[in-house]
Amino acid sequence: MSRIGKNPVIVPDGVTVEVKGQDVKVKGKLGELSLTVHEAVSVKLEEGGKQVVLAPLSEERKLRMLWPTFRNHIKNMVVGVSEGYTKNLDIQGVGYRANLQGSTLVLQLGYSHDIQYAVPSDIKVAVEKQTKISISGIDKQKVGQVAAEIISYRPPEPYKGKGIRYEGQQILRKEGKKK
Repeated sequence: MSRIGKNPVIVPDGVTVEVKGQDVKVKGKLGELSLTVHEAVSVKLEEGGKQVVLAPLSEERKLRMLWPTFRNHIKNMVVGVSEGYTKNLDIQGVGYRANLQGSTLVLQLGYSHDIQYAVPSDIKVAVEKQTKISISGIDKQKVGQVAAEIISYRPPEPYKGKGIRYEGQQILRKEGKKK
C-alpha cells in the first residue's frame, strides 16, 4: 500500500471538484484546472464533495506507481486554485539585470545581446528589483518550468557564483587556480 496514495485529498472551502469518469475538474477563486486520470486508477468524490479518494484497479507494479502520482497531481491542482504557487529567483553578477516590458521578460546576463523571454499567458512574472524575479501561477508544473527555463539562460557557476538561482539556493563554490 502506498502511504501517499491511500491518503484522501481534502478539498477546502471555496474549491469545487467535479469527477466525470476519469476527468477531474477543480475550480477555485484563482482559476480552473483539469486532469485526465489514467484508466488504471479509480477516482471517487466522497463526504459530499469534501474528499477525493483514489485507488488502484490492479496490483501490477507500474500501475500502483501511478496511483500516488495522480493523487499528488490532484492535490497540487487543489492547492493551486486556492492559494497558487510562487517561485522567486535571484540574479547575481555585475551588470546582470532583468526588467519586464509588457508580457516579455528582458534579461541582460553578460551576453552581447539581451535575452527576450515571452511569458506564457497564464503565468504572472514580476520584477521587484532589477535582480529579483517572482514567478506565480496556479499550475505548479508550469511555474516550475518557466523558472527552470529562465535559469537555463545563465545557471549559477561554481567559481564566482554569478548567474540566476532560486532564492535561498546554496551554490557549492570551487577554489580557483593556484599560482
